[in-house]
Amino acid sequence: MATTKDYRLGEFTYPRGWFMISDAEALNTHKPVAVRFFGQDFALYRGRESGKVILLDAYCPHMKTHLAARNTTSYVVLDGGGSNVEGDGIRCPYHGWRFGSDGKCDDIPYHDGAIPAAAAVKSWKVEERYGAIWVWFDPEGGEPDFPLPTFEDWDDENVVNGKWDYLGELNQHPQEVVDNIADYGHLSPIHGSTVERFENEFKGHNAIQRQCGGHRTLVGEGGASDMLHTDTWYHGPGILVSRVSGMFNSFMMIMHTPIEDGKVKVWHNLLVRTAHGGKPGIADEVAAHQFQEASLLAFAQDFEVWAQKAPCLNPLFIPSDGPFLKARIWYKQFYNPRAKAQDYLDQCEGKYIPKGMIAYTPEPEEAAA
Repeated sequence: MATTKDYRLGEFTYPRGWFMISDAEALNTHKPVAVRFFGQDFALYRGRESGKVILLDAYCPHMKTHLAARNTTSYVVLDGGGSNVEGDGIRCPYHGWRFGSDGKCDDIPYHDGAIPAAAAVKSWKVEERYGAIWVWFDPEGGEPDFPLPTFEDWDDENVVNGKWDYLGELNQHPQEVVDNIADYGHLSPIHGSTVERFENEFKGHNAIQRQCGGHRTLVGEGGASDMLHTDTWYHGPGILVSRVSGMFNSFMMIMHTPIEDGKVKVWHNLLVRTAHGGKPGIADEVAAHQFQEASLLAFAQDFEVWAQKAPCLNPLFIPSDGPFLKARIWYKQFYNPRAKAQDYLDQCEGKYIPKGMIAYTPEPEEAAA
């Protein structure tokens, strides 16, 4: 397992950005969920009082009990109806100390005096959107310097929303996943693509790939297009979305989040626009779910290779591969103090076309839209 240091990415072990940490369905009950990301443990739960999602550091400062670990015998849990979530707070199952949504201890059952200021855990900035839970992670502890992106398709009444596919854990550094944004050469052998146009653009916190051509998995007879057009964006280091035309017009969502230094969790989702342009019926929902399976299969083709490859620490890139080195420079901005971000952008921003390839230009109807 290669680490951030092995890739020489920068000062921080984990990158700055917005990351998915759970699908919202995991919080359908008021039981807390133990999750681990960025090399640390968290308690994730939905407040009984407000219904909002709360993420706290996992360990009670009193005696280091995990606030969200499965517990079936503590009377804190039993008297709480199977949960130690109380209001918008959470009680430690060991001694009953209660921590509010801000992470501060606000009640110790057997103590009448002042509560020590150190009786607190960190509360993290989270948002619930698109059927998922997102956290802002910043090694410097700063507020977000770019927003969680808006996915308008999610609320479009003519779109069938998919469900989050959890692909599990990948024992690779996320650098190997992000490399894919510039990887023109894999599209034919892995996906059966006949790429006609391809380009990358790096701009601020976005890394963009635009391409079109045939695709064995995602283009079929009688579809919205006889070619696959994709406009794919990284919004920071962990959120990848792609507007896709092929058998259906759709919106693909692929998320990866570091668990440890060199290991990530991965999710996939697909939003599918109805072929007739109206509200979806049962047949549209069935077709959309089938297309999501096809999309998942296409992504699994990448996932299978990533799961078995050695770390690409000293690559042998050729000019026809695509701008891998520019993509890696773009990625470094998130592993270094934000004050240095522009230094990396100065080295990579712009459009790039692999040697021998044609720049991407949209079809007339795409340009009009």
